[in-house]
Amino acid sequence: MAMWSPRSSERTVHGGRAPGKLNARTSLGAVLQQAAHETGVIEVNQTMAPKAPDAPENTMPKVASGPNALSLMVLLGVLVLAGVGAAAFVLHGRALPGSSAVATQPDNPLAAQASEASASADPDQTKDATPPLSATSPKLVLPDIASGAQAAVKASRLVMAQAAPGAVAPKAATPLPTGTSNGPQPVAPTVTPAPPAPAAPARTLTFGMVAPFSGPSRSLGREMKIGIESAFDQANALGGVHGISFKLAVADDGYQPSRTADAMNQLIDQQKVFGFIGNVGTPTSAVALPIALKAHKLFFGAFTGAALLRNDPPDRYVFNYRASYAEEMAATVNYLLQVRRLKPNQIAVFAQDDGYGDAGYAGVARAYRALPGNPLPPPRFNYKRNTIEVEPAVKQLLAQHGRIKAVIMVATYRAAARFIGRTRDRFPKMIYTNISFVGSTSLAEELMLLGGKYADGVVVTQVVPAVDAYSTLILKYKSAISTYFPGEAPDYVSLEGYIDAELLLHAIDIDAKPITTNSIVSSLESLHNYDMGLGTPLSFSMDNHQASHKVWGTQIDSHGKFHAIDLK
Repeated sequence: MAMWSPRSSERTVHGGRAPGKLNARTSLGAVLQQAAHETGVIEVNQTMAPKAPDAPENTMPKVASGPNALSLMVLLGVLVLAGVGAAAFVLHGRALPGSSAVATQPDNPLAAQASEASASADPDQTKDATPPLSATSPKLVLPDIASGAQAAVKASRLVMAQAAPGAVAPKAATPLPTGTSNGPQPVAPTVTPAPPAPAAPARTLTFGMVAPFSGPSRSLGREMKIGIESAFDQANALGGVHGISFKLAVADDGYQPSRTADAMNQLIDQQKVFGFIGNVGTPTSAVALPIALKAHKLFFGAFTGAALLRNDPPDRYVFNYRASYAEEMAATVNYLLQVRRLKPNQIAVFAQDDGYGDAGYAGVARAYRALPGNPLPPPRFNYKRNTIEVEPAVKQLLAQHGRIKAVIMVATYRAAARFIGRTRDRFPKMIYTNISFVGSTSLAEELMLLGGKYADGVVVTQVVPAVDAYSTLILKYKSAISTYFPGEAPDYVSLEGYIDAELLLHAIDIDAKPITTNSIVSSLESLHNYDMGLGTPLSFSMDNHQASHKVWGTQIDSHGKFHAIDLK
């Protein structure tokens, strides 16, 4: 035990001496009060004798005499020394085995005494780990009581901070340079290389489409859009083509040629489209085509069989998938004359009064010129585009007094259904045929609204296979529709849009050069006898920009279902 002598300022610790200066300014009670005040965890309640006014500055204050007072002083001294020792023990970084470690603070006045012991730590331990207490640790030299109390205050703050919930461990001291310590040097942390920068997003080719998304023919634009986007989405889901993804931007012209130019320019100037695919309509294509050619934009797979897209030699940037209206009309005339055994003068044409109707009627007239005897072209009954004003045409048919046995229709689905509804009861045995542009599914739905007898027996020529088939292509198309447009039924128009997009994607896939409009043109012109699964090979060349020349025949039953028929 340390003994206290009023005549000496020296304390004896187990027979050894340690300096411990005290004066009136650094009394034991003052030190304890300061520690209690700053830490808030030690309470000291000791009554000191008041200082005499004339007491010299260098003398000790008088305290109550007697054994109890002396014992209290000794006990308090022991407590103070124990506290200072504990603080120094913690700050030296020496914890008992199994105790939590406390990081050494660089400004700790006791840190220098622990440097040698710290250097012997196991370098494989983490930076916050502390080795067990060494038996060879140097003896603790106590500072004077005042500075020791200050260190105790700092130590108590450090211990309390690290014991607090959620406390963050202080940063480790900066490792010393090589040669400054006798112990093992800290192991340099392994530098993990920065991850590579993410790959740039794949290039996206945006194709434009001008079509009716409003008005009586809006179903045609909608179905073409569904077919094209299904093929694009299917390709994008597999990583695109050569890392390129595809997008469709659409603009609505309402099937009005007066609105087509603005729609085209919007897609070129604002959407920056790479080219066009699936534009709908003949009169609207007559406006759109010069704009696309002037801008050197690909004009691919338009939903029309008009001759204006089939020049000889073909325009460089214009490619068609489908058979022409002339080919559809030749197949229809052959069916009526060879299969249904009608005479040329028993056939009439119901047509839209515009470029679409003109193209269809021209195809019929051409087929008539190829017949023996060079018969006169059939009569034509017109209606206005984007209307169902069919009464003038009905009156013209009635004026034939039953001589007409078949009507070839070059119309859209609503006008065609209206005309059939207005004439079927008058002519129950009339044969009605429609060109593929009519929109087969929409026509069947319109006719079924009138009743099964109005749909029964109506013939529609197609430029795609039957949608209820089970060929590889049809199954792939149905899978795409169900995936990206769930709830949509297979449709002849959307199937044509799907085939358009698949054909274009194939041409891009076999293009080994950097993708440009001219490289795609070259790739398309080199495509010969490509088997897509249609039942007919597809080919392009520099002299032929139409891939397919095949026409399929279908017939609607009284339930609105389509069945394949032989047109020959």
